[in-house]
Amino acid sequence: MAESILCEEVFVMTTREVLSHEWSYLPFPMLLVNDRGEIIASNEQANEDFHRCLPEVDQRSFCTVDGVEYTVEKYEHTHIDHYFFYLFYPKGKNGDSRNFEEMERELNSLLESAYDAIYITDAEGTTLKTNPAIERITKIPRDYYIGKNVNQLVERGILEESVTFRVVEEKKPVTVYQRGQGDIEVMLTGSPIFNEAGEVEKVITNIRDLTDLKQLRDENQKVKELNSFYKAELNKMQANPQVMKDVVCESAEMKNIFFTGERVSNIDATILVLGETGVGKDVFAKHVHDNSLRSEEGEFIKINCGAIPPTLLESELFGYEAGAFSGAQKDGKAGMFELANKGTLFLDEVGELPLDLQVKLLRVLQEGEIRRVGSTQTTWIDVRVIAATNRDLKKMVKEGNFREDLYYRINVIPIHIPPLRERREDILPLVYYYLDHYNEKYDVHKQFSEATLNFFYRFDWNGNVRELSNLVERLVVTIPTSMIDIVDLPVDLRENGEDELPQGITTLQEATEKSEKALLIKALSRYENTYKIAEALGTSQATIVRKLKKYELT
Repeated sequence: MAESILCEEVFVMTTREVLSHEWSYLPFPMLLVNDRGEIIASNEQANEDFHRCLPEVDQRSFCTVDGVEYTVEKYEHTHIDHYFFYLFYPKGKNGDSRNFEEMERELNSLLESAYDAIYITDAEGTTLKTNPAIERITKIPRDYYIGKNVNQLVERGILEESVTFRVVEEKKPVTVYQRGQGDIEVMLTGSPIFNEAGEVEKVITNIRDLTDLKQLRDENQKVKELNSFYKAELNKMQANPQVMKDVVCESAEMKNIFFTGERVSNIDATILVLGETGVGKDVFAKHVHDNSLRSEEGEFIKINCGAIPPTLLESELFGYEAGAFSGAQKDGKAGMFELANKGTLFLDEVGELPLDLQVKLLRVLQEGEIRRVGSTQTTWIDVRVIAATNRDLKKMVKEGNFREDLYYRINVIPIHIPPLRERREDILPLVYYYLDHYNEKYDVHKQFSEATLNFFYRFDWNGNVRELSNLVERLVVTIPTSMIDIVDLPVDLRENGEDELPQGITTLQEATEKSEKALLIKALSRYENTYKIAEALGTSQATIVRKLKKYELT
């Protein structure tokens, strides 16, 4: 039942597109109507006048539109129950052999291009005609079937049972579900064609491969379950008073890192936090401070060593006395070390410290005392230092740009925070966290579509958490609709987010797959469905579905 509903939904959604694409050039008006008399779609020739004169008959009727009398024929849809085609042609022209030949060519063209397999037999079950799609679904050449009885196909195991004979017996459409070749799942819908005596003359069977549809549905369900899980986990973390509000992580690696920070929080040994820009080194340092006894006595003071000019950095770190230099405050100023007394000083981008300040920092760490700029007196301080950098300090030591003794002094407890692309479990929880945060901040109620969340999960986030946070805020503020879809993302993000060519020498297959995936990502952002993507890329819809699954883009 679920598969039938799914297929009908897909059918209804694509019908208008199919009519406009395939039947717009038919010489006669055509309508598609459901069993409630509702017009689902029509071609260009079937204007409102034809809608109004829709006959309430089973097989044949006549109507007049703009003074022209039309013969009306009704056909039941071959693979969706309770849908009917109505064909209008001017009275007298239905005997025109040229029109019949033209219509036959049109119908043959539709048959040959149909995505589903069409299988036509006589009342005895002998195969009369089929289309190319049968080869894709059954992996058997279409010519093999011609002239064979469906009983032979059952005996060979190609079919589990014959829908044809059930249609002949019951004289009505019959739908069954079977396992096809290669363990695929198919839906077979057989529909009868009656002769003038009311006997079944032929049976047309529509065979639809449900494998791709079921896989898409199953994967969509998995994404929903994953999103629900992350949302629930985030709610639990926010509700737990023992977890710091700004710490959002789901990956086992990040949990271990923060647990390590908690274990060493009351050990005054210096911590060196390593990681790319934006991974959350400052969040980790704050977490360590908040879980220490120092949080009860002192402050968490942060300074970015790379953001302050070297000429001012010394006075910012150590303070200065009155009159120490031109422009100095008359009463002097306490430095960051003094402000962090009894607390924690976080030195971000410590690799940017000039060599002369590295010497002074080493003295503070060794002796626990500072001297203000312009002063001759030293001041004892009690500060826990946490340093951080995104640079390779070992390499800087070898190159003479960072003191080796200082390196070992700050590298007592090394902590490496991995980038987001190496801990994708954290991406969606962070997205939800910042979405909630900015919704509250700007008093809005925005949401991300599943396609957008999937894109976020796949994206590499070279700027890490900082880039993610900035993007979420930007979308919440600038997108007017409540649902933020993938088309709302910045063009450069969508088009260039994942299409960099492989670096260095790689295999041709890897390079091809990388380019193929990038092309599909661009197509997903540009086209509404897989049929349009297939048309744009010059391939079949089945190939597109398979590729999307291969690259986890569904």
